[in-house]
Amino acid sequence: MQGNSTSTVLGRRLGGELIKLRTAASLTQTHAAKALTGSTTKVAKMEGGWVPVRDPDIRALCELYGVSDPAIVGGLLELARVDRERRKAKGWWNEFPNLGDMQEYVALESAATAIKAWQLTFVPGLLQTPDYIRALRDDAPSAEGGDHERFVAARLARQRRLDESPQLSLRAVVYEAALRNLIGGADVMREQLDHLADVAGKPSVSLRVLPFSTGARHGMNCTFNIISFSEPGAMDVVYMEVPFNRLWVEGGEAAAQYDELFERIATRAHNERDSLELISRLSREL
Repeated sequence: MQGNSTSTVLGRRLGGELIKLRTAASLTQTHAAKALTGSTTKVAKMEGGWVPVRDPDIRALCELYGVSDPAIVGGLLELARVDRERRKAKGWWNEFPNLGDMQEYVALESAATAIKAWQLTFVPGLLQTPDYIRALRDDAPSAEGGDHERFVAARLARQRRLDESPQLSLRAVVYEAALRNLIGGADVMREQLDHLADVAGKPSVSLRVLPFSTGARHGMNCTFNIISFSEPGAMDVVYMEVPFNRLWVEGGEAAAQYDELFERIATRAHNERDSLELISRLSREL
């Protein structure tokens, strides 16, 4: 926040692309301001993600920077459109102030077309059962206190996105440890595993398990979600949770590295059928 302005994740993503194009053209913010018949302050706010960006401004800047590729221009226009809609949106998350800085993530999730999730220790949030969520919440740091049931309701509200139209595509890869970790005890975990088996049958959900037998691999030191808003890779944003903080990767090249890492992890994971068999076996063993 800065006064009444908010720098959004998508706005910063768009601003970063505009900065790259301007730098490649060896131009300054003053040049951009003249093309827009505006001020350098306006350009700085656009590049910092502080304000929504209009289509005519994007087209004018692309012309100034010598960018005519329809794919590039179209991608910027689409990113600006999603950001404008995101800023105006008054979704269910506004009813849950206890979400804190997670509000930015769930708002992006509601606008996304696809999510890739890599999880080491827990079941992905979009696939968690109510009792599993409660068990996780019971162990949360005191700084994340508040109404537990409101938090559970908020997370379950997120899950409606899997059934809404247009449908969200979810590709999740989960490390075997997350399925063996007895969150809430045997009964809670059995219900959670059975739920995973059920939800894996949704056409829009792909669930795969990375088994212990793969050994130590690159990517075993972090978990992340890749959020997409149009065609794969066009406007990806990467979200990561670390103790007491949340991190965003908004740059195109940096986000592409995480996408490559996800695909490498997915390649080593069980296929969907073998993953479902493992999940069902672990449930029976509890």
